[in-house]
Order: sequence, then structure tokens, then C-alpha cells
Amino acid sequence: QVQLVESGGGLVQAGGSLRLSCAASGLTLRNNAMGWFRQAPGKEREFVAASTWGGYSTYYADSVKGRFTVSRDNAKNALYLQMDSLKPEDTAVYYCKADARGGRTESVSDCPPRICYWGQGTQVTVSS
Repeated sequence: QVQLVESGGGLVQAGGSLRLSCAASGLTLRNNAMGWFRQAPGKEREFVAASTWGGYSTYYADSVKGRFTVSRDNAKNALYLQMDSLKPEDTAVYYCKADARGGRTESVSDCPPRICYWGQGTQVTVSS
């Protein structure tokens, strides 16, 4: 049974930093594309950052480029999101996604069962 468990969220002032973690079980992280998404109140879930299988390639939403860094530790089966220079508009629930197809995984809706999985999310709140 695949489980993705996010942690590291919390309340931070604008300009501060947080590091999110996603612990994966029931899958081999190295073989999966892994991504971070977020959903603010009243808005749709959106892509934040991701890496292709093995972590060989990373890519970001324009809104977080230069401020967020996605990384993974395949040996620990863990994905991370370092968030710096946080802004109030970064406030959202942040979700981890695993995609066994291994390629780019920016889509929210393209997540077939038994191939793609979501975590339960962790809340990030940035105060002004």
C-alpha cells in the first residue's frame, strides 16, 4: 500500500523559510516522478515543483522559481521542498505527488489510480 506523508508545514512570517518533507512508503522513490502541489482556500490545486524519476531533472512554477528548491533522497525514500523568501500568497495546503510513469508531472488531473498517488497535505501559512 502506497503512502505519502507530508510534514514540515507551519506558520512563518513573510520573508522566512520552511522545509517540507514527504516520506514515501510502498514504492521506490527513485523510480517515480515526484512533485509538490498546493491549494489555497477557494482556489484550485496548482503545480509548484517536481523532479523526474531519479531526480535527474527539476522544474518549477514561475511563481516560485528562484525561491523554492525541490530535492529528494532516494535512499531515504523522501522528497523535500525548501521554501525561502516566503510570501503571504504562498499560504496553502501543500501536497506531495508520486507518479510511476516517471516523466514530467505538472498536471493535477492526470493521476490515474495505482500509477499516481497523493499525500494528505501539510498546511503552510505565511503572515504579512
